[in-house]
Amino acid sequence: QVQLVESGGGLVQPGGSLRLSCAASGIIFSIYDMGWYRQAPGKQRELVAAITRGGSTNYADSVKGRFTISRDNPKKVVYLQMNNLKPEDTAVYYCNAKLGRGAGATDSWGQGTQVTVSS
Repeated sequence: QVQLVESGGGLVQPGGSLRLSCAASGIIFSIYDMGWYRQAPGKQRELVAAITRGGSTNYADSVKGRFTISRDNPKKVVYLQMNNLKPEDTAVYYCNAKLGRGAGATDSWGQGTQVTVSS
């Protein structure tokens, strides 16, 4: 059974930094593509950053140059380093584990962690 547990969210002032962590269990972590999504009130969930099992990354345009996704396969953890945070980054951030590609892919989700950027 896949379990994803996020941590590291909180309240931070604009311009500040946070590092989110997602600890995985119940999976062969190294074969999964991992990602971070976020959902703000009244908005759809959106992809923030993703890292493939091979280490390739991609980012939403809104976070390029500010956020960095990384993974530690032996520890089964994926990180999201968030710098220069803006109020519009306020959202619940979800960890995603994806196995496979396209229509045959399976997705697993964490419970989410709240990030609030406010002065």
